[in-house]
Amino acid sequence: MRRRFTGTTFFIAAALFAATAAGQSADGANAGVVKGTLFDPNGAVIVGARVLLESRAERREVSTDEEGVYVAALPEGTYTLTAAAPGFCPVQETRLRVEPGAARTLDFTLKVAGIAGILYVTGGKHAGERDELREPLADVPCTVKEPPASNGPGPSTHFSLASAQRRKPPTAPAKSSTKTAAKPATKTAAKTPAKAPAKPPTQTAAKPSSAVLNVSTQPGAAVWVDEVLRGAADAEGKLSVKLTPGRHTLRVRAKGFAERTLALLPTQRGALSVVLTQTTDEAELAFQQAEEAREKGSNAAAVESYRQALKLRPRFAAAHLGLARALESQGDTDGALEELKAARADRPVYPESWAVEGRIQRTLADYDAALAAFARSLREARGFQPEAHTGAGLVYEEQGRYDAAVESFKKALAQLSDTEPVVYELLGRDLEKLERWKEAVAAYEKYLELAPEGPQASAINSIIDQLRRQAAEAEQQQPPN
Repeated sequence: MRRRFTGTTFFIAAALFAATAAGQSADGANAGVVKGTLFDPNGAVIVGARVLLESRAERREVSTDEEGVYVAALPEGTYTLTAAAPGFCPVQETRLRVEPGAARTLDFTLKVAGIAGILYVTGGKHAGERDELREPLADVPCTVKEPPASNGPGPSTHFSLASAQRRKPPTAPAKSSTKTAAKPATKTAAKTPAKAPAKPPTQTAAKPSSAVLNVSTQPGAAVWVDEVLRGAADAEGKLSVKLTPGRHTLRVRAKGFAERTLALLPTQRGALSVVLTQTTDEAELAFQQAEEAREKGSNAAAVESYRQALKLRPRFAAAHLGLARALESQGDTDGALEELKAARADRPVYPESWAVEGRIQRTLADYDAALAAFARSLREARGFQPEAHTGAGLVYEEQGRYDAAVESFKKALAQLSDTEPVVYELLGRDLEKLERWKEAVAAYEKYLELAPEGPQASAINSIIDQLRRQAAEAEQQQPPN
């Protein structure tokens, strides 16, 4: 088995080695190093963010790489660090002391911005020098009020095996209209009662169209919303995605192209063009090849490609995670757990890695460790991790805790945007065991609606009528109120 050095000493030494040459050439003496990783609120890294470090004598700007990591070699001094990305609120660290030959590690989580003003970076070469303004550094939500509710959906929550966030699909539109459009409707009703009945249908009809994002990108590109795979673009590069009210994160990946992640503001709906640029990064191309092989079930080929990607880029958290999944599929649980540790060494906040670890621990029948891992995943993801909810539900089911299993599956479904019909089958199975016949029928019918030709469709069709009869008998046996 490969040995990986993941201790703090090696981490700092690697950072110093990567940046010392630049520091010596620029300053004629040993430089200090400032580095870290930028995350979004869901724990995903932010690629291409800009990090500005300024002192009275120096001004340096760097960008985060494909792992969300920034590194800067700087002369001794006291700096102000500003980190920002379009669609996110900037963060700032003041009085940052840099010492010769020493490394500072500063990770930040950037909050998603609202509709706001723009913070610009000047094009001057030195701190304090201002000339023509250039590309905006970041949205700044704290200085401008949010737009009126009538301009779009109100703020909500977001996230992913996939993810549609803290919402119940049948009732979310009604809650949103209560907070926003319902108020104007009430005032109108008070003045002209005769027109009031016409209001609700109009508002309800408008909701679905306003909640659709029409993505235009590379043909065949995979599209994730809040880390939920929502499909692939067609031959023309088009894909329509339904969104819940609130902020979301969009990720797009196509073979041979650099992946892009964008923050979607609450009012961003309709057409969205996501332009991908071709990449010659051999590590990224090997990773994409590995992902494609694993999705096709070719785990041996996937393992080889993941290892090639990691050879080319040792700090590649997503490749470690993918390798862990592939090794798990081959039955190499020890190897998979080692890769998960390596992934978290590269990306300290990584909810998906804990979800995968929980699944592995469940297969090993270590239910306490599995539930602890799922809990850690949900904690890091702030509750929005449907893979962890589903995994916890399976553990509860195996323990005979069917009520807890039902609740976990329901939470997963609330975040999955109906992308995983099998969870409805799992839910129906446990509702049956609890003799909640009507609810079981509803869950099974939803499965059939989403997957009429699914692997469980035939069996479910054969038992639905029986469950309906049992539900009717149960109602007849209930005493009148």
